[in-house]
Amino acid sequence: MTAILAPLRGVTVKSFRAAFAREIKAARFCESVTPFITAVQGYDPLKDRELSSEGEEPVPVVPQFIGKDPAALEHCLERIKDAGYDRADLNCGCPFPMVRKKFRGSGIMKTPDILAKMTETGVKIMGKGRFSVKMRLGVDSPGEILSVLPVLNRFPLKWITVHARTAKQMYSGECDMAAFDAAVAASSNKIIYNGDAPFPPETARSGTAGTMIGRSFVIHLGTLENIRDLLERYAEISIRELCGDRPALGRLKELAAYWKELPGWKRRWPVLKISRTVGEFLSAASLF
Repeated sequence: MTAILAPLRGVTVKSFRAAFAREIKAARFCESVTPFITAVQGYDPLKDRELSSEGEEPVPVVPQFIGKDPAALEHCLERIKDAGYDRADLNCGCPFPMVRKKFRGSGIMKTPDILAKMTETGVKIMGKGRFSVKMRLGVDSPGEILSVLPVLNRFPLKWITVHARTAKQMYSGECDMAAFDAAVAASSNKIIYNGDAPFPPETARSGTAGTMIGRSFVIHLGTLENIRDLLERYAEISIRELCGDRPALGRLKELAAYWKELPGWKRRWPVLKISRTVGEFLSAASLF
């Protein structure tokens, strides 16, 4: 079954992929989609930390872009293609209100003409079957995707990843599998399932090409016996990348927040979240 490592902003970043490289390889992800990079005219995406040439990646990386300016997207895609990337993804699913109200992320579903131009640009630059889209069932209601899919059906995409919730649901509430299955039936492109996907991955849902997994994989990492060593490695890489203890500490806390309901972590989370240094955090994390 095709399994893809999901883009979790602030979590599945380049430093995370380096620190947990062995675990990512063992999970047999076919690719990892980066947390989104904003497509802006004049900005060189190769300067983004996510696309830094330093270090090896455990699996092929797919740069994901967010925006609503086709010319800016074209500029970014040409830069990454020249650098050797042969795949790219468009974020049409970010649910945060400040993003979608600007008609970016999931908000682009409200402007199908712009979505069409962005997708056309992606296919033109990256090539047939080399560009993909990640989206929600809708912004306000799960049926919205059915009015958007005819736009995407015009283009030969690698696939469309569909998170089986609306943007307004954010990450809470139940996935609407009936609406998801309706989207699968209406799409001429392959569909990747995203939502409450378990790890290890189970058999792909009928009619889909695979599964994108994020939160359940990150939660799984918190159960590993060598997690302390992995956290030390993650801290070391993050301090070097972010040039300081404080930003690295924030990154560690963001990761550990996924584990706060796990045995052991549940009783340590109150101490972890008020840690003032990376050293304090790692000391608290080792007390199981």
